[in-house]
Amino acid sequence: MSKPKSQRALKDTEAKAVLRMLRTSPQKLNLVAQLIRGKKVEKALADLEFSRKRIAGPVRKTLESAIANAENNHGLDTDALVVSEAYVGNSLVMKRFMARGRGRSSRIEKPFAHLTIVVRQVEETA
Repeated sequence: MSKPKSQRALKDTEAKAVLRMLRTSPQKLNLVAQLIRGKKVEKALADLEFSRKRIAGPVRKTLESAIANAENNHGLDTDALVVSEAYVGNSLVMKRFMARGRGRSSRIEKPFAHLTIVVRQVEETA
């Protein structure tokens, strides 16, 4: 019997978006998630736009979804949003086999990952 999963309730000034079953390794995805953590959303979108990582495109789309959720579902100001959390979780790993020399085979693992982005509205200090 596993322990119950505790879901953190979002505050009134937060919104989130989740991307599941992304076909990349969690380690590679975490490098891109690390790039945007704690930044203002405009700066984070610009960094993802010019990133050379292949996975930056889906991450950018997820960030845009979190911004849209904040604006439409929670009524937050999009100019005052900051990426408060961007975390990566493991998903399934497909196992495949590839023929090798001398009649042998080797296992190839194709990992998947989950991405969760939480944006928060901050009060700008003058």
